[in-house]
Amino acid sequence: MNKNKIIYWTTTGIISAMMVFSAYGYFSNPDMKAAFVHLGFPDYFRIELGVLKVLGALALILPMVPNKIKSFAYFGFALTFVSAFIAHTASGDPIAVAAAPIIFLVILGISYYYQDKI
Repeated sequence: MNKNKIIYWTTTGIISAMMVFSAYGYFSNPDMKAAFVHLGFPDYFRIELGVLKVLGALALILPMVPNKIKSFAYFGFALTFVSAFIAHTASGDPIAVAAAPIIFLVILGISYYYQDKI
């Protein structure tokens, strides 16, 4: 495996695993439900976001998915990370909590950049 493939699959794996893990938390963790209330989001948004995170993670990790669909997943995840940063900042959460989505946005950007290189 060359360097570009390693970087792509590592960053894509991190993003996909994080999305599936967070989606699982959305469905099963009462603290996540409380976090959505804290951020001012309705409960149905938590379920919707969880389902879309699983679908997006599958779109990124499965090699047979067309690049056009992968682009939608990348855009959706980027929008999610930017929105999470804004929501956490606006609700007064600590900077460490608000910065986490930006860190994952950078990892997502690296994955997207290397997608075209492999």
